[in-house]
Amino acid sequence: MQIEDITFTLKDGRSALIRSPREDDAQAVLEALRKVSGETDFLTRYPEEWEGFTVEREKALFEQINRSDNETMLLCLVEGRLAGNCQISWSSKRKMKHRASVGIFLCREYWNLGIGTRLFQELIRIAEANPELLQIELEFIEGNSRARALYEKMGFRITAMRPNAFRLKDGSLHNEYTMIREIKDRIR
Repeated sequence: MQIEDITFTLKDGRSALIRSPREDDAQAVLEALRKVSGETDFLTRYPEEWEGFTVEREKALFEQINRSDNETMLLCLVEGRLAGNCQISWSSKRKMKHRASVGIFLCREYWNLGIGTRLFQELIRIAEANPELLQIELEFIEGNSRARALYEKMGFRITAMRPNAFRLKDGSLHNEYTMIREIKDRIR
């Protein structure tokens, strides 16, 4: 599903653009995913684990998402450069179509500028526009206090913990937490 372009002002006064991905964004998204995977241990892959992903595969993914009725990807660009992206998707299966899953990444140089908050506001708006959705779900890795603070600010609460879900290169084990945000006026 595609969205209309959204322009907003960052905390530092620069202008940012949120929009659906385009075919010519594929290389930038792959480069950003590799970069961010090296900037933090809180994503599910290391930079080298993105090597099998190709520009052609990413273009096909963008086309699929943009045509979909049950998922949306949003890119945020600052001065023409990719700052981050997020995605929301929900099942078409009857028993699970009330649940949406979200994910986000931001390049470190764009942290603390209000981008994460603005992207989440759009994800929530998309979820609220779907009358079938009752809750939005996400996961985060233990120690990612910045993400947890954002998610809690946006109305998410921890509902579960998976022990030792991630093992880093240094051998340390980290729990994974599940959070949900209910679309309150719909919960019976």
